[in-house]
Order: sequence, then C-alpha cells, then structure tokens
Amino acid sequence: MKLHDFLDMMERIAPKAYAMEGDNVGLLVGTDREDIKRVLVALDCTVGVAKEAVEKDVDLVLCHHPLFFHPVSCFRPDNVDTAAAYILARHGIGMFAAHTNLDAAPGGVNDVLSQLLQLQQVEPLQPDNLGRIGYLSKPMRLGELIETCNDIFGCKSRFCGDVNQHVHKVAVIGGSGGGDICDVFKAGADVFITGEVKYSQGIAADTVGLKVIACGHHETEVIILKPLILRLQMEENDVQYSVTQNQYAALCSYFGGNDE
Repeated sequence: MKLHDFLDMMERIAPKAYAMEGDNVGLLVGTDREDIKRVLVALDCTVGVAKEAVEKDVDLVLCHHPLFFHPVSCFRPDNVDTAAAYILARHGIGMFAAHTNLDAAPGGVNDVLSQLLQLQQVEPLQPDNLGRIGYLSKPMRLGELIETCNDIFGCKSRFCGDVNQHVHKVAVIGGSGGGDICDVFKAGADVFITGEVKYSQGIAADTVGLKVIACGHHETEVIILKPLILRLQMEENDVQYSVTQNQYAALCSYFGGNDE
C-alpha cells in the first residue's frame, strides 16, 4: 500500500474533523518510504515501541496517543519529548496518531467500549460526541457492574457510589474522562465508566449522585487496537499489522497493571 493510500484510509476510519480542538493527530513523523508493508500498532509511541519498530523493520507506527502535544525546543535522543520520534526518524520510520478522532468515530474506542458492555440504544454523548451513552440489558447493582468491568478490562476498578444501588443508564468514555462529569450528569446517566478521574472530580460526581467506575486509562483504550487492525485489513489486506509486545509490559511495571 502506498503511504498516501494509508493516510486516506485512516481519514475514512477516523476523520480529522472528529478530533477535539488542539489535538495533534495525523502523520506526526514523516517517512520517505512510499510503500507501507508493515505497521506496528500501539497506544503510545514510547522509546520501547520505537526500538521494537526498528527491530521488526516496520514502515510505520500507528498510535492512539500523539506525540508533540506541546512545542519542543530541540530534537534530541536524550530529550523525553523527542526520544522516541528521534529513533523513528533516524531509521526512516513514520508515525501516525489517531486520538480523539478515533474516540469519537463510528467503530472507535467508545463504540467498542459500548459493545463490550453490551449497551443498548447507544447514542453519542453530548455535547462533543466523544463518548457514548446507552442502557444495560437490564438494571443491575453497581457492585455487579464493577465486577463485570473488572472481568472485561482485566483490572481492579476504583469507584464511587453505593454498590447496592441499581444502575441502568450508562455513559462511557475511554481514557481520562473525568473532565466530562458534568456532561454525563446532565445526560441523565446513572453511572459513568471511564479510565481515570481526578480526586476532585470523583468528589464532584459523588456530590451530584453520579456513580463512577474508573477501570484504568490503558485498560479502557487498549481494547481498540485489535478491532482497528481488523478494520484496516477489511479495507486493504496487503499490509502486515502487529500489536506491540513492548508497551503493555512497561505499563504494568510502572503502574501495576494486570496481564491481558
């Protein structure tokens, strides 16, 4: 596949117009390789992922989280903001990011979350359409839903709310959704499932009676990688995709995650 065809394909899957203002998406590290034959897929372009890309001789790294959220003053291998990109650029490997546009896109992160939770009557969460809101197949106790989330995401969830109260209407946002507490409450959700919330945001949710289940930033987003590869292969099957073997182990080491 030609590089420009890959970029067109990603625009169809996760249009840039869906990205939130200020998000840094698209081809962030260029490459002079015209043919894309091997792509490494990851949540983050860490130094470990970049080294793996070199070892596997891939042409492109496809990530959920972008690089260069803020302007950088230098491009060096010992600069934490540019170290991974430096490795890729040195070896002629490109890097593409689909972030909030992939969160919001049909079939993206939050649609996959909704499917895993078997939500019904799912709609985009207003006002930015980033998350989703729908209903469980039947009401259940918050404690039961917490256990369900632990099983689905392989995590030990943090939560606020009475575990014996029943919930039915559910909002979901993968990753860091704490900033959307007010929108979720206004939408009438009984419970909000996301990756992480700040302490103060949890207090705000508890104050208005909104139950929250925080399942882990990584855990609520890594679920998009394999479905994304399947979608890419459905459009064009002459590219070899692989999920990084490096990133998840590193996150477990840093943050005490669980094995998949």
